[in-house]
Amino acid sequence: MKINEINCKTALSKSKLPGLDYALNPYRGCEHNCVYCYAPSVLNEKRKWGSFVDIKRNLPNVLAKELKKKGRVGIGTVTDAYQPAERKYEITRRCCEILLKHDFPLCIQTKSALVLRDIDIIKNFSDKEVGFTVTTIDDEARKKYEPYSSSVEERLNALRILGENNIHTWVFIGPVMPYITEKNIDKLIDSIAKAGVKNVIVDKLNLKTSTWERIKTFLSKYYPELIPGYEKVLFTKNDYFEKVELKISVLCRNYGIRCEKAF
Repeated sequence: MKINEINCKTALSKSKLPGLDYALNPYRGCEHNCVYCYAPSVLNEKRKWGSFVDIKRNLPNVLAKELKKKGRVGIGTVTDAYQPAERKYEITRRCCEILLKHDFPLCIQTKSALVLRDIDIIKNFSDKEVGFTVTTIDDEARKKYEPYSSSVEERLNALRILGENNIHTWVFIGPVMPYITEKNIDKLIDSIAKAGVKNVIVDKLNLKTSTWERIKTFLSKYYPELIPGYEKVLFTKNDYFEKVELKISVLCRNYGIRCEKAF
């Protein structure tokens, strides 16, 4: 993993994501190395994703000069703001401290239980939420396609603790990994409910530039028997994702969880 310390010119960028006014990404690149990640395409990044992290060392200082901007800030829209590098550099923590001084509405999305380190800051925002991506209940599968992220158990535990501290939580089941996410999906929803989560968002697997090659390489190594099924789901007209989303929606309803479709 190549770590680069860089300077940035801006901190808050306009967000096109629903419910967010601005995006704040303390890092470029991500150590989690998720095979389905579309961030390289969004950023037009040519370097091998998962092999580098750019540390925006001056981001807190730049952010402090942009506080005239007002609106909901989403942290971690094209990177994980709580990836392993954050443990050392604390860029995200310092940014949260600055945002708290002006009590910006805050939305964090992550795959890392490291977010619990900053619970002392996050809980003091008057409007705050933390969402965790959870794409399977099977941690052995998680290790294969999200290799350096927190375990499923760690994420569920973090969700529980955040909720106990009056921080709104939600789970992003996305992307749905065909034939993997749906396996023991009832157990996943049960675990999410036990963690006190009341909102779930479901999204399908979207192919961007080079994403299919990464996924196919992953499948060839671990699940070669699933390749024909993936090709059918991804490259022919079908309702696979709609059926999975409907199943998740019904399960969520049984637990009093609100389920939203993102596709």
